Amino acid sequence: MNEVLLSRLFRHPNLLTSRLVFSSCCELWVLSPLMSYGSADSLLRAYFPDGMSESLIAYLLYGVLKGLEYLHHMGYVHRGVKASHVLLSAEGRVCLSGLQSVYSLMKDGKRMRVVYDMPQHSPSLLPWLSPELLRQDLHGYGVKSDIYSLGILACELVTGRVPFQDMPPTLMLLQKLRGSHSCLLDVSPYPLGDLGALKVSRSGVDSGIGESVATGSLTRTATAERPQSPAPKNHSATLHNLVELCLQQQPDSRPSASALRTHPFFRQVKKHTRDSFLSLMYPAVPMSCPPDTPPSETPTKTCNSPSPTNNEPEDEMWDFS
Repeated sequence: MNEVLLSRLFRHPNLLTSRLVFSSCCELWVLSPLMSYGSADSLLRAYFPDGMSESLIAYLLYGVLKGLEYLHHMGYVHRGVKASHVLLSAEGRVCLSGLQSVYSLMKDGKRMRVVYDMPQHSPSLLPWLSPELLRQDLHGYGVKSDIYSLGILACELVTGRVPFQDMPPTLMLLQKLRGSHSCLLDVSPYPLGDLGALKVSRSGVDSGIGESVATGSLTRTATAERPQSPAPKNHSATLHNLVELCLQQQPDSRPSASALRTHPFFRQVKKHTRDSFLSLMYPAVPMSCPPDTPPSETPTKTCNSPSPTNNEPEDEMWDFS
């Protein structure tokens, strides 16, 4: 419900908003613009198992940054920036979805610098969440938490795999609190040195990470189906610098969304037209709209009628978590 309300509140071309919301037969229907290319996650699974080109990555991240800049200006932190929440239309419009995790920085009419709330769907979001959000201490977290998630998203798009996906949640937390210099596969992605020297500060608030095997299995299930990148690749210095800036351990050391839009890595975005965008997407193809059902063939349904069951597994499932 929070996502529905916020989708009606926000007005920005890089945020997935709803065009119409109505109830029918005890169900809530939300109509949104068709994103024909699906999510970046589905593109990685189907067409780019070894990662996307830097030109396409820059195109996607630039659209996400514009959406984040708007959200931060409005006083909200997204807390769910990941590939399955980055959608792409046939016209090349990048939309950031996942508004169910959005949290307001406003309290009693004043904008707070930090908040302390934990996202409800945190098990499926663990690899993308920032260290300060996972730490759950008195320092809290702010909009710079989204910048860290953007850095993890960049690694996800580059390599075709989710950083930290094969780690147990407790080890993932230790790695993030210790600081990972880079997640790109042409350098050492995880400094697995002496973990015993790490002392984790506990403020008395338990974040619940690593307390059950179920949490770890949820994280691995959400990411394990994607093909793994077989070998390291070389990446540009500007991409390395972008990831390094986003993954700074201290939030104050990370640039804002507005500042990141001027990063040299995004200079290539301004050169793209619709035709060049289509060349970036090859071999991916957009989904076509299904034919309209004639009014005479429209099925009738009552509130008490059982929902149709389909025992056959669907090949194309979008992840909206």
